[in-house]
Amino acid sequence: MSFWRIKPLDAILATAEKKSLHRSLGPVQLTLLGIGAVIGTGIFVLTAAAAQKAGPGMVVSFIIAGAVCAVAALCYSELASMVPVAGSAYTYSYAVMGELMAWLVGWALILEYALGASAVAVGWSGHIVGFLDNVGIHLPHALTVGPPINLGFIHGGEVGGIINLPAVLITVFVTTLLIIGTKESATFNAVLVAIKIAALTLFIIITLPLATGHLHNFNPFTPRGWGNPLDGSGVGVLGAAASIFFAYVGFDAVSTAAEETKDPQRNVPIGLIASLLICTVFYLLVASGVIGSFGAQPLTDPATGKFFADGSTALYGSAACSAEHHPLVCSKEALAYVAREVGSNPLFGNLIGLAATFALPSVVLLMMYGQTRVFFVMARDGLLPKGLSAVHSKFRTPWVITLVTGAFVAVAAAFLPVGSLADYSNAGTLFAFAAASAGVMILRFTDKSRPRPFKTPLLFIVAPLSIFGCLLLFFSLDKTSWMVFFTWAVIGLVFYFAYGFWNSNVRKGIVDSHEDELPPPPGSTN
Repeated sequence: MSFWRIKPLDAILATAEKKSLHRSLGPVQLTLLGIGAVIGTGIFVLTAAAAQKAGPGMVVSFIIAGAVCAVAALCYSELASMVPVAGSAYTYSYAVMGELMAWLVGWALILEYALGASAVAVGWSGHIVGFLDNVGIHLPHALTVGPPINLGFIHGGEVGGIINLPAVLITVFVTTLLIIGTKESATFNAVLVAIKIAALTLFIIITLPLATGHLHNFNPFTPRGWGNPLDGSGVGVLGAAASIFFAYVGFDAVSTAAEETKDPQRNVPIGLIASLLICTVFYLLVASGVIGSFGAQPLTDPATGKFFADGSTALYGSAACSAEHHPLVCSKEALAYVAREVGSNPLFGNLIGLAATFALPSVVLLMMYGQTRVFFVMARDGLLPKGLSAVHSKFRTPWVITLVTGAFVAVAAAFLPVGSLADYSNAGTLFAFAAASAGVMILRFTDKSRPRPFKTPLLFIVAPLSIFGCLLLFFSLDKTSWMVFFTWAVIGLVFYFAYGFWNSNVRKGIVDSHEDELPPPPGSTN
């Protein structure tokens, strides 16, 4: 049947050959690129969510998530060097495992990028609200969080909330930028990277020396255990690792730069492993500073003695979270809050919050750009209505897709907490990475002679480890994240068999691609 047909690699690569990108990136540039792409909302915001799930054991969660990312990145790099075109894992899957799997992967990537952008928008909201509070500008609580909601298996919001207005406004701003065409330069992007790294360094300098005098904060180390991937609770060290995985997403920026890399067989793995290693060390130092200086024990309900669910209405409505000096797990700007609480001068905490406020919108921008790019390629391939891929006559951007994406991101950001959004996003990411890891093994058998600028070392050990790691983290998410993913997949299958199956260009024998219809991504030098 046609949904098993692949899109020929030769047709896909015809697009890449038009680009003829100059190979200029060395290991240092790739490492810096990876650091800039990885460090973002995850570490600035999700530290509080990880603490509620695992307590001090979250330091191990960072190591587990980083290790899974490392093996997935090595697999991703081989595919990226072979198929250096838009569409990410969707395009790879189309070339290897057929149209139906490509659709499922692309549909999962839409979930990843859109909800990931929503999570970053909510994270930005927490920082701007916290910063304004500390300079004497107090926004109404009702306009900074969503209302309590209970839509089947989706829960969120806080008592007294109406809408997370700052998150909606930043989404509208970014959507507008994407429609008119952003000119964000590589230099500006590098400045934002420097700001993020400087903020984390300042945090480590403030907090880490305090850890030696407060070793009791590390006990108990795993108050909620190590986690059980089969019980759907999403807690423990593994549950926190599944959430923290969001803090590493972005490493594929190194993989997709393989086409522009000098000696990619040597430099791509150096850039990947070095950037992930440096980020992991940063994350471990930050987590240790948080725990040692302030504490990171999960909060329990005094009435029942049971742990609160992360991001729940009950957690934020508790007496502990209502106090002025509340526990870490209540904070929506974890690092800035801790720095204010333990530092000798609240100015340092405000600087960390301000750094996140400046840097995070660019992450929203890049995630929404990635989502629209996948959407665009799927529409161009005939799997979605062609009208969605319409390019604006003046701005030369896919304005219809961008509006649809912006609306989806804004609604999710308006009503759901950051931890839940990150978990839902991770479900799509982990599925896509597992599919890419399987694809690279299949190609070793089905297309042995294809040039591979980068070959994954020890592939038949690394790729199965990647698949196992992705599945382990996927099933370490909570049941709600599973249900969101599987419900999204079912909706996607309905769309596919109602439209994509019948209108697919591959089914019609049309395999030509024209990727030069859109401008280069934000932060590029083109």
